Amino acid sequence: MDVLVSVIQYILDMGASVFVPILMLIIGLIARMKFKDAFSSALIFGVAFAGMNLVVNFLLENVSPAAKGFAENTGINLTAVDGGWTTGASLTWAWKYAFIAFPLAIGINALMLVLKWTKVLNVDMWNVWGKAFTACMVTFISGNIYLGFAVCAIQTVVELKVGDLWAREIQELTGIPGVTLPHHMTLIACVLYPIDKLMDLIPFFNRKMDVDTLKQKIGIFAENHVMGFLVGTALGLVAKYDISNALVLGVNAAAALTLFPQVSKLFMQALSPISDAISEMMKKKFSGREIYIGLDWPILAGSNEIWVLAIILVPFELLFAAILPGNQMLPFAGLINLSIIVAAYLLARGNMIRMIAYGIITIPAFLYIGTWFAPWITKLAQETGAVNVEPGTMLGWATIENGEFRWAFASAAQGNWWGIIAAVVWLALFIIFYKGRSKENAKRYAEATE
Repeated sequence: MDVLVSVIQYILDMGASVFVPILMLIIGLIARMKFKDAFSSALIFGVAFAGMNLVVNFLLENVSPAAKGFAENTGINLTAVDGGWTTGASLTWAWKYAFIAFPLAIGINALMLVLKWTKVLNVDMWNVWGKAFTACMVTFISGNIYLGFAVCAIQTVVELKVGDLWAREIQELTGIPGVTLPHHMTLIACVLYPIDKLMDLIPFFNRKMDVDTLKQKIGIFAENHVMGFLVGTALGLVAKYDISNALVLGVNAAAALTLFPQVSKLFMQALSPISDAISEMMKKKFSGREIYIGLDWPILAGSNEIWVLAIILVPFELLFAAILPGNQMLPFAGLINLSIIVAAYLLARGNMIRMIAYGIITIPAFLYIGTWFAPWITKLAQETGAVNVEPGTMLGWATIENGEFRWAFASAAQGNWWGIIAAVVWLALFIIFYKGRSKENAKRYAEATE
């Protein structure tokens, strides 16, 4: 067992840009691609991941100091340090039971495919850490490891089902055939779905407003590079940068928004041959059965709306952190709130007006949930010794992915009556969302083919 754990950890330490292409190479060979073709596609996929990571990190490195400057200038004094998802992942893998999530996730996926309960083959093994993190938090909070992994299993199931739901939209938005996004960060869409239905009744929220529409209305000011420059420069000035440094931030933000769509094209180049090979194999083995390949969120990272919203939400996150009573989280490492941005993009179908609304109204929930989990994340850091937490402070995650699910089910596992109600309500909202969105998609795509 120790040898297996060491091998898996060694592979995971390589990062998603190596680990996921290895999986894609194996899948390509299983789908009977020629080795040279499978290797080429897998390598380009790794290049796409590496390129996207470079641009994301470049943006984070430039935006985060500006956000920190904003916080310092406002005199915010909060005790929970935001370590972001990277710290969360590192702490999770340091937990001695984390690797149980691997066979659990793979087994559930295989069973659901055999029983035809899902069409998703999830190869995003890197994000198994998110399931293990859930198991860890529920175990710590409830004191019961069996409940921890039971909730982990529930999360795995709903991730696969939401992957089924997003498939057509992901393929339409990215142009990549046969892929989907079974990522837990998109599950917040089920909580937002009733709000989305209310927005349907308000004409203002039904206006088409994506980046392309912005370009038509305001011309050059909606171009990626110009928009990035303006928003980045404005953020620098708010953070009290001098003019030269604010302009540098503006240019760097412009560079990031310009490069994202270019790098994203590599995902299509890499995945199309593998997707075609899998489709052919499924036609032979499963009588034409459709299978979606589940991938990580960067397949959507070429969408300009995601990054425009990411930057717009930064000052709101810092403002709410400063004024909300009872909040202890200072957003920092997790300041680029992908935990809402990706879900908002999919739920709103790229409508910027709705995306901004979703982002702003959910910020308080993220901060309070982050505050609630901070003592437990601190406990994980202390028990594993992976991170040194200074006395009088806590380590947390201000924009915790899937936080509403984790909070509800962790509270239920504690035996709290209100937690049990919250977990039941969450499952009910997911069912309503799944059925409602499925009907909407069926109608939408039927009209498109008429």
